[in-house]
Formats: sequence, structure tokens, C-alpha cells
Amino acid sequence: MDKRAMYRLTYGLFVLTARENNRDNGCITNTAIQVTSDPVRLTIAVNKSNYTHDMIFRTKKFNLSMLSEDADFPIFERFGYQSGRDADKFGDFSDYTRSENGLVYLTKGTNAFLSGEVEQTFDLGTHTLFIAKVTDMEVLSAADSMSYFYYQDHVKPKPNKAKDTDGNQTVWRCKICGYEYVGDEMPEDFVCPICKHPASDFEKVE
Repeated sequence: MDKRAMYRLTYGLFVLTARENNRDNGCITNTAIQVTSDPVRLTIAVNKSNYTHDMIFRTKKFNLSMLSEDADFPIFERFGYQSGRDADKFGDFSDYTRSENGLVYLTKGTNAFLSGEVEQTFDLGTHTLFIAKVTDMEVLSAADSMSYFYYQDHVKPKPNKAKDTDGNQTVWRCKICGYEYVGDEMPEDFVCPICKHPASDFEKVE
């Protein structure tokens, strides 16, 4: 079975936001699909390890900002490469406003947003599938939506190529962004200079 076939599926990219106890948070997702048109419903699948997942599970509300090809890599760094449990993702960020449900949506690097109210949930093991009714939506710009392919090809920084070694050194590659570190041992306190993930997210390149 060739698992690379999964990469041929088309994906959009979005910033999923929630609010609880006067705190805003958001994460990157690529799993949002319209499932009915009357009423308008959509599904989102969110990893249970994301703090945004827990906020949506409890509050039953979210906003989905649709990223456009104008979005730059810092948006992905902010909302995809750090956890809301450890960082205030909106602390020094101003490119957003609030919709009628009181939640934020991004106003830069996006071409539309919608608001959802959760009607059903399904446990998928590592993820929860939320089925939600759309309560608000608006087009923000005419820019093309960003696909996962466009992000990989035009936005995500290319990993540094490992230096030629004499065969006595080891290459360690970040599983998140592809950055490569050359050295016999991976320092325990090493932090990826691109995605800021720790040494535990590096794997030895055979």
C-alpha cells in the first residue's frame, strides 16, 4: 500500500478559533468540509492534543478563517507551531476582529470566515469530528484560497540540506518542518530554528 496516495487529496488551510473564560485561542487545521446546504452545515476534525479542541468541545462554538495565498509563514508559526496552553497566540497580534458570536477571525491573509455552532460530535480516537451549523459567514477578499500544496510549495521554508558528511556523523530531521541537524548526538535542549519544536520531534535519518 502506497501511503503517498493520501497526499493527492486536496486540502484547504484554515485558522480555527475559539474563546473560553475571556481567552482567545486558535490553531491551524486542514479538515473543514461543507456537508449540507439547507441548513448550511460543515464538519471539522480537530486533534485532541490541541487546546482549541478542548475549548470548542466545551463551548460548542468556533470561527473558521479561510487562509488565502496572501498568508505568510508567520501566521503558520503563530497558530501551528506553538500550543495555546503555553502561549497567548493573540497577545501581540492585531490582524483580527470579532464576529457577532464574540469570537475572533483573522483579517489578514484570509479571504472569508464563518461561524459555527456544534450540533454533534463523534470520537475518532486521536481526533473529534464536530458537525456544526453555520451561523454567520462573510467574504473578506478576492484572493485565492490557500491549498495544502500551495503552502508546501510556496510558503513553508525549505529545510536546510544536510552537509556532506564523512560517514561518521548522523543527520537528524525535524518531523514537523523538515529542518536537518548534523551531529553525532541530538542535544536534548535543541529547538528547531524554523518551527520551534523540541529535539523530541527530530528523527534519525537512515
